[in-house]
Amino acid sequence: MIKNTVYFVFAVVFSLLNTACEKDFEEINTNDVDPTEVDPVFLFNNAVIGTSFATGQLKYDAAIVQQLVTPNSGLLTGGNHNQDNRFASAEVWDDYYETVIKNTGDLMSRIQDDPQYSNLLQMTRIIQAFTFMVLTDSYGDIPYSEAGKGISDQIVLPAYDPQQEIYSDLIKEVKEAVAALDDNGNAVTGEILYGGDLGKWRKMGNSLLLRLGIHIINADETLARQTVEDAFAGGVMTSNEDNYVIRHDSNFTNPIGNFLNGSEANNFYLVDTFVDFLANTDDPRLGSIAVRYVGAASGTEQVPANASTDPADQIGMPMGHDNSTIGQAVSAGGLASFYDFSQADRTRMVKIGAPMYLVTHAQTRLLLAEAATYGWVSGDPATYFEEGVRAHMELMAEYDPGSAIPAADIDQYIADHPYGGSLEQLYDQYWVACFLNGPEAYANFRRTGYPDLAPNPYPGQDITGEFIRRITYPSAELAVNGEHISEAVSRMGPDNLDTRVWWDQ
Repeated sequence: MIKNTVYFVFAVVFSLLNTACEKDFEEINTNDVDPTEVDPVFLFNNAVIGTSFATGQLKYDAAIVQQLVTPNSGLLTGGNHNQDNRFASAEVWDDYYETVIKNTGDLMSRIQDDPQYSNLLQMTRIIQAFTFMVLTDSYGDIPYSEAGKGISDQIVLPAYDPQQEIYSDLIKEVKEAVAALDDNGNAVTGEILYGGDLGKWRKMGNSLLLRLGIHIINADETLARQTVEDAFAGGVMTSNEDNYVIRHDSNFTNPIGNFLNGSEANNFYLVDTFVDFLANTDDPRLGSIAVRYVGAASGTEQVPANASTDPADQIGMPMGHDNSTIGQAVSAGGLASFYDFSQADRTRMVKIGAPMYLVTHAQTRLLLAEAATYGWVSGDPATYFEEGVRAHMELMAEYDPGSAIPAADIDQYIADHPYGGSLEQLYDQYWVACFLNGPEAYANFRRTGYPDLAPNPYPGQDITGEFIRRITYPSAELAVNGEHISEAVSRMGPDNLDTRVWWDQ
């Protein structure tokens, strides 16, 4: 009897519990904390922040164009020794596909059919176009039409598109996005680049369009000219207030500044080619950019007491050395050690909170000077040239108050170096205006052949030509997406440092 009573009580309790579980099942199993929807502007801002260049540009781009270099090898190998380092080549690829294209692709699939997000959609298209431009300029043929569709379409191994087709579509995308920005549409509040100012977005989009057109001048002059004319007609950047800049602080740090103030603080130096160009032309930007720890015999002696920002004290590191041979350059220069060479100032230009400029008014003016020299746009090339140089010099103050150049010094430099119609003079200034924007400096160097650099003399190089022409695909991509890479290589040429991208003719 007792046994039967126990069974009965157990059955009743189980029945009640089971009923309760069924009744409240959905409520109990719903996470009230975890978000079920992500604010589209949040995804957009993540993409914008992700366009801030990572450290890969120091290992390849900045070294190839002879602005920054390290004598060290291992993980820092790249343009400093003209050698293939798939670890370094993966950095821009991983950052831009994982951090930017993943977000823009997801965002566009969410909002493309929602009229309330029309303006945000156009902004996203512009940011995505900029990102793909950097990627294809670096690698050549890349995943494009199927990229960023892992979430929306479950495409995890995207096909590679020919660069010529990518450029044609990027031009179309930017034109359409700028044209579709609607002053009567919903405002985009909370976006971090221009605060929803559509006028500035149009200027940035058209300035990017101008860059796209100029890049392909040697490969398709007809399309290049039409693109430049359309960009000019639409209205490009007119002041430093229009710059595409990522702001950083002590919490959200500049990736380059964080790198150069961290483990690599004593390993990267200004190249003598760059320092000498600025010094020989009495360019006041040298005092804004450089610091030399005079007499430093070790990294621990790179302290404020030894620091000099005087242009007369700056000595750049020559190309072509590693740790076993840099001592020869040290002895030839009468220095204490290689720590005695000039660096980009880690307390000003490359501090952890420094801004990062991706498309600027200064660069845009210099590109207009080139276009006006060809007669493609109206206006005086000399005026555009002066405006570009002035804009970049004035930009020094935004890195740090200690880098500001007095107005009188800017006026004097411009008066002493008027534009005489020489494209070499123009390209040299573009090289300086792209300092810390390695991908654009490298692209323009390949396109123009200027500045007129002596090839890196380092022995045992992985190239047969004089300069690296592209960055190689990452090892991880070769391992998982080899079939599509093989298709790209069959069109483009071998996956090595010698193969030229389509517009590099």
